[in-house]
Amino acid sequence: MQTLYIKATDTSPEILLSPQKNSFFIRGNSAPEDVRALYYPLIEWIKIFIDDILEGEYNSFNNENPFKFQVDLSYFNSSSAKFLNDIFLELKRLIPTGIPVAVEWIYEEGDTDMKEAGTDISLLAGFDFSYIQKNKEV
Repeated sequence: MQTLYIKATDTSPEILLSPQKNSFFIRGNSAPEDVRALYYPLIEWIKIFIDDILEGEYNSFNNENPFKFQVDLSYFNSSSAKFLNDIFLELKRLIPTGIPVAVEWIYEEGDTDMKEAGTDISLLAGFDFSYIQKNKEV
């Protein structure tokens, strides 16, 4: 699959989905004016990639090398939250097959609201996330 890369703007996050680099992340702010225009292509890409994994096209994911998806958002609006949940529901399709999925929810030190948002989305998605606290930028 081709890499999907979307450059960040003031209101939309940087997104990288790269099977070649085994790098999958969303970072920045997510409050785009047209949330569908940003997230529909992303979710479609993930659906196809998950289908490819399930069909055996990618067999590099295992306990030592789980499918790792990082979310490092400093802000996201409620419309973005719905699409984030859709992403995790797609990733959840891997779990019953034994392919490990590791979602790393990254939040700034002291930002308990962002950590709690990750916890809420994890509960909605129906699987556990890892929470990684990063030091505040000075």
